[in-house]
Amino acid sequence: MKKRTIEIMDTTLRDGEQTSGVSFSASEKLTLAKLLLEELKVDRIEVASARVSDGELEAVQQITNWAAENGHIENVEVLTFTDGGISLKWMEKAGAKVQNLLTKGSLNHLTHQLKKTPEQHFSEIAKVFSQAEKKGITNNIYLEDWSNGMRNSPEYVFQFLDFLATQPVKRILLPDTLGVLTHTETFKFISEIVERYPDLHFDFHGHNDYDLSVANVMEALKAGCHGLHLTVNGMGERAGNAPMASTIAVINDFLPEIKIQVVEKALYKVSKLVSAFTGVGIPSNKPIVGDSVFTQTAGIHADGDNKNNLYFSDLMPERFGRKRKYALGKMSGKANIQKNLQELGLTLNDDELKKVTARIIELGDKKERVTKEDLPYIISDVLDTDYQQKVFVKSYVLTHAKGLQPSTTLSLEINGKSYEENASGDGQYDAFMNALRKIYDSRKVALPTLVDYAVRIPPGSNSDALCETIITWEAEGKEFISRGLDSDQTVSAIKATEKMLNII
Repeated sequence: MKKRTIEIMDTTLRDGEQTSGVSFSASEKLTLAKLLLEELKVDRIEVASARVSDGELEAVQQITNWAAENGHIENVEVLTFTDGGISLKWMEKAGAKVQNLLTKGSLNHLTHQLKKTPEQHFSEIAKVFSQAEKKGITNNIYLEDWSNGMRNSPEYVFQFLDFLATQPVKRILLPDTLGVLTHTETFKFISEIVERYPDLHFDFHGHNDYDLSVANVMEALKAGCHGLHLTVNGMGERAGNAPMASTIAVINDFLPEIKIQVVEKALYKVSKLVSAFTGVGIPSNKPIVGDSVFTQTAGIHADGDNKNNLYFSDLMPERFGRKRKYALGKMSGKANIQKNLQELGLTLNDDELKKVTARIIELGDKKERVTKEDLPYIISDVLDTDYQQKVFVKSYVLTHAKGLQPSTTLSLEINGKSYEENASGDGQYDAFMNALRKIYDSRKVALPTLVDYAVRIPPGSNSDALCETIITWEAEGKEFISRGLDSDQTVSAIKATEKMLNII
């Protein structure tokens, strides 16, 4: 099959910047421009709107200086306006060589916003094109609201395209400005246009207001369009634009007749950088780039992966520089846990694995987040319990208020008998120990001496991580250790203490 090459134009730095609250600095724009063109290898980038601000001018100047030195100057585009040549002067100052002229693609917009006739609008466009040619600037043109134009005033759209066929224009850009197209309309409208104007180049620019942007992109390509406009993470006004990562995956997997040069392995890296620069988080379930999209949660899926990769698809994480993960929580089965143990180089026998699985499910029921890095601590905590439990910390109340000494009320069960005491201390755990001593003093039993207290969390963890408390005790001249595990540091210390009470 002979493949048809299409152009991918990234407009994250221009249209994506219209995401509410997002503004790239000049250095961020330059960094992303380099990454988009040289690592992701998109064909073109739209970097700014003319006349916006001095900061925008500086950003475009930095990009064009770099692009000119590295053979990319014809791949850098700027949105311009029919303003009597003011935008073109701005472009000259910025060093840009390709304009994307914004014009009206529907009779409704032309009549009510510009209040002009088609002939007046076309005359202004012709003058801008002529001025651009004299300045050595390449002409592309946006037909804003073209999608509604094809719905409500197709005769105007075709009149416009008849005019453009006579002009020095390289690309005609068809934006679904309000994100209103269905996939059937996208195919129908673009098919009509491509068949009627076989010598013109058409780009499709999709928006995602109905969550149809990727479907519309597919239909636009099937209909014969020659280029696509995409944004990293689907950034853009309102519901955003057609997302880069999903679109690239769809083209590579479902449109074998289409050839693109975008590097899939760079998609995740670029996505994370855009998120960091904008402060706009990536939803965990966002296809291709979300944190959870290559994570198997159900144990049956991990089991199936062990058995001839039953739950694999062509959408493999390695394509995008990522790895498959197996979540740990209340849905975990032994297969999930074994997958994580394999990555850590750990092995457990069936009985040990059963105990660890039960503990992970218990933590998951409490909605505590369990990670692969927590596993060694969970294993240590669970397998450290090789005694018959006779002492139970049944209940406690810990209080800590500014200006007041911490206190604890403790309920303990020893060999089936209940005890209750309260005490204060220098901290919550100290108050707990003081209450505990009261109970054991009443039984004329001496508690071991605490000689060391250490707390650790898995490397790279967040504030919600599981916390392991390791306490060293001394009794009758001998030392021993007990461990406790919980997301709360004081609670993990209490659990370690409960183990100690069952050991002595």
